[in-house]
Order: sequence, then structure tokens, then C-alpha cells
Amino acid sequence: MPLNLPAQFRPRMTQLRLGLRVTVAVLAAFVVAQFLTVPLGGLWAVLTALIVTQMSVGGSLKATIEYSVGTLGGAVYAGAIAALIPHDNELALLAVLALALGPMALLAAMNPSFRAAPFTAAVVVLGATTTHTGPIGSAIYRVLEVALGAAAAIVVSLLVLPARAHVLVASAAARMLDLMAQALPGLLAGFLRPRDAAQVRATHDGIAEALAQVDTRAGEARREQMSYLSAEPDPGPLLRTLLRLRHDLVMVGRAAAVPLPARFHTRLGPLLTRFGEAAGEYLRASGAALKAGREAPAPDAVKTALDAFADELAAMRREGLTRDLPTDDVERIFTLGFALEQLRRNFDDLARCLTEFAQPANAPLAKADAEPDQSRP
Repeated sequence: MPLNLPAQFRPRMTQLRLGLRVTVAVLAAFVVAQFLTVPLGGLWAVLTALIVTQMSVGGSLKATIEYSVGTLGGAVYAGAIAALIPHDNELALLAVLALALGPMALLAAMNPSFRAAPFTAAVVVLGATTTHTGPIGSAIYRVLEVALGAAAAIVVSLLVLPARAHVLVASAAARMLDLMAQALPGLLAGFLRPRDAAQVRATHDGIAEALAQVDTRAGEARREQMSYLSAEPDPGPLLRTLLRLRHDLVMVGRAAAVPLPARFHTRLGPLLTRFGEAAGEYLRASGAALKAGREAPAPDAVKTALDAFADELAAMRREGLTRDLPTDDVERIFTLGFALEQLRRNFDDLARCLTEFAQPANAPLAKADAEPDQSRP
């Protein structure tokens, strides 16, 4: 569903849609809670809808399952403790609260899926006095309100400007490809001139963070597939290809920690620069194709540049220019050649992944949902 917004808001279309879905989910949970006259005006239903409405349908499903499991576990345990142990005074209440919270906090520390369990335990024990119900009644109300808020969040995620995790996977992967496109020429330049080690680390850290974002979105996409809410291709091959590409760049960066001997600069320098530019352009074009649901770009320029580099390196070896080099320099030269060959192979794998992700002509990806996004806490 297109939204006509001023140009300054369009780069944040995904976040604006999320804000709208969160608002609608909260309002829906509140209205239903008022209709059912649940205690505290539906506070927990509203808070649940706010918490579990995520960037994509798959993200909302994951948050709903984890929050519901934690709530159910905490409610059952705390309700049983509070019902079995009398707590008519503050000291007894303090002891019951400790018994209810301690094991739930340990469980949450061991398994993040139970993060809501300690909070629920506290609500069940202390909420009984607020709602004027017993511990069992407090636990039941807590579970029912969470179920109400979660149901509102899922329905709204499916019906109000739904964002499929598959689209967000493509967006996050395209961002990572753009980062690698920016990084690769600079990493290759390290073979010709010294580079700032801190800058190289920052570059790799940025790519690692982008990969983690792709991994998160891929998990949400798989959850949508498991729930029969999506028939999109498995994001696993794309994730593994991006991981291998990152390893290639790490290998290049380590090999380029020290520049090559000056005798190699004249013959290999221009070829390395040419390959870096061609590979960077191919990565950028691949990211654009991924977001737009198009086939992979032609890799001709990359292959031509790599073949020229390989031929020149082989010629220098035949001329014996590597015989008197220190062992470290020889190892770095061979590592460079191996890393570039791995890049070629992984570019082919990337092209296959783009083919799988390519959308039919009558079902293009929504540009609004293809923007970079930030995870909700």
C-alpha cells in the first residue's frame, strides 16, 4: 500500500509503517480490553501489544511466542507459590516474592525465551492485592491479557501495512553488500601503501554488524515460512554466501597488513585497483538488484580484471621475481591470489542467490519496505 509522504520521510518509510502498526495494535488491544472489562483497564494487554509488534510479521511471531511462553511459565509457577504459601504480612510477602522471582530470574538468564517470566512472577504475586483477586486469579488475568495483546499485535501485523521478513532480508543483505563494496578497494590498497589498522578494524566491525542484521531477519523469514505465512525462498544460502564473502574480505585485510615490495607495485598495483573497482561495482549492483527483485548483474568486468591479475602474477612467478622474497611476503602474495579466487566463486554463489530471490515482474518488492531498518528492542 503506497503512502504519499514528503521526500524527507521516504527513507524512513519502514520505521513509519512500524510506528503505525504499533499504534493500531495498542489501540485495538485497549478497545477490546475495555469491551471485556479486564482489570486495570487492559494495561497488560496494551503493554503486550506494544512489546511484541515488531518490524516484520516473522519478528512479531517470534516476540509473541517468546513473550507468551515466558508469561505462561512465570504465571503458573508464581501462582502456585503464592497459593501454597500464606503471605498475610509484609515479611511473608517478601519471602514469597523472593521464592517466585529467584528461579524465574535464573531461568531467564539460562534461556532468553523466558525473559518475561520474572516480570510475570512479580506481577502475579504483587498484582493480587491490586486486582483484589487471589494468586490464581491474578495469574489467569495476566495470561489472558497477554494473549489478548499478542493476538492484537499479530492481527495488526498481518493486516496493517504488513512487512514480510523476506523483504527485510533483501534490504539488510543489500546494505551489507554496499558496505563490502566500499571496503574492498581500500583493503586491496593495503598491498600498495600502509593503512590505518584501527580503520580496517572498524570496517570489518561494520560488516560484521550488517551480517548480524541479515541473520536476524533471516531467522524471522524462516519463522514466517514455518508458520505458512510466506512461500518465499529460503534465506539460508544467501546468508551463508554473505558469510563467506565476509571471510574473503577478512583474508584480504590480513594479507594486506603490510604493503608488498616496491617491485610489485608497478605491475600489480593497477590490476589490483582495477579489480577492486570492478568488484565493488558488482557488489553495489548486486545489492540494488536484490532490493529490486532483479536478476544478478553480469560479472564480466570482475572476471576480466581477475584474469588479468592472475596472468600477470603468473608471469612474474615465471620470471622468478618471487624467488628471493621473504617467506612472509610470498605467503601474503599466495593468500591474495587465493582470496581473489574465492571471491570469484562466491560471486557466482551470490548470483545464484539473487536468481532465487528475484521476484516475478508482476510482484516487485515494495520500495518502502526495502529501506534499511533498525531492530526494535
